[in-house]
Amino acid sequence: MTFDALPFPVIDGHNDLPWERRDGHDSGVEGIDSEDGSLHTDLPKLRAGGVVGQFWSVFVPADDPDPVRTTLQQVDVAHRIIERYPESLALARTAVEVRAAIDSGRIASLLGAEGGHSIGDDLAVLRTLARLGVRYMTLTHNDDTPWADSATGAREHGGLTDRGREVVAEMERIGMLVDLSHTAPATMRDALDVATQPVVFSHSSTVGVNDHPRNVPDDVLARLADNGGVVMITFVPQFVSRAWAEWEDGGSVGAAPLVTVSDVADHVEHARAVAGAAHIGLGGDYDGTPVLPPDLRDVSRYPVLAAELQRRGWAADELRALAGGNVLRVLEETDERFARTAFVR
Repeated sequence: MTFDALPFPVIDGHNDLPWERRDGHDSGVEGIDSEDGSLHTDLPKLRAGGVVGQFWSVFVPADDPDPVRTTLQQVDVAHRIIERYPESLALARTAVEVRAAIDSGRIASLLGAEGGHSIGDDLAVLRTLARLGVRYMTLTHNDDTPWADSATGAREHGGLTDRGREVVAEMERIGMLVDLSHTAPATMRDALDVATQPVVFSHSSTVGVNDHPRNVPDDVLARLADNGGVVMITFVPQFVSRAWAEWEDGGSVGAAPLVTVSDVADHVEHARAVAGAAHIGLGGDYDGTPVLPPDLRDVSRYPVLAAELQRRGWAADELRALAGGNVLRVLEETDERFARTAFVR
């Protein structure tokens, strides 16, 4: 079945399974084809959730002593996962390859780097990651880089430095998507000021519903229409729920507040109202957070969100755009630049 014929074809912006395989399975790739209750993600759950495309994060911690080496190891883990299950997964670097994978009945597997520390302040490393199929890079993770402020860092730069603008320009030149999740609002605004291509937020929610540092302010959301970019709403409880964030900030005393699919849908609808229906997507952050809303507890549960939005009056074409159509359009708009990169096979 083609992408356009599917009712809710999910292309999710961020999944940390490669790090979980490193951290808990010695970077092994066996067993992903069977149900694993300890993880949010496995092949049966992906199929049940209607996932037809996944950006696998090649995350490494910002304090890693050798982040370039570790990032390359994580690229290797992601590639080995894809190669181990060729009947279910296919490496995809462009929208053309995404569609081909879906048409063949496989899950299109894209890669995304999480944090500019992954390139070691070296544009040659950035280009090398692109040649290995890394399609986006988040400018920061939880700490500032030498050239960009993080949402949760010291914010010493006031946004992007000149070097940061150079990194953004090089990413755009080679067709790598600029990912603004984890960045400070000043970094978001500075990046949009110089962006000539659509940006993404691979896994963020909205300040308008929950004023959390990891979420996106309304003035930034409003700029996505002119930029052409997409904010991919995440399911992480502290980003979704003010009550959860306050409970966590207070030491997690007593019972945790209940966070539900309705709370996530509130962020989706707020993003649609401010950014527009063509500029929203989904980035669950599965296996990147220990706890999720119970009704979105693993990657099989995307249909629960679809049902909630249908209950709120969303039409079929709006659901397809949210689930994957909008981010696929961003890929298509940047494919030509990325395809000029000499892929390493």
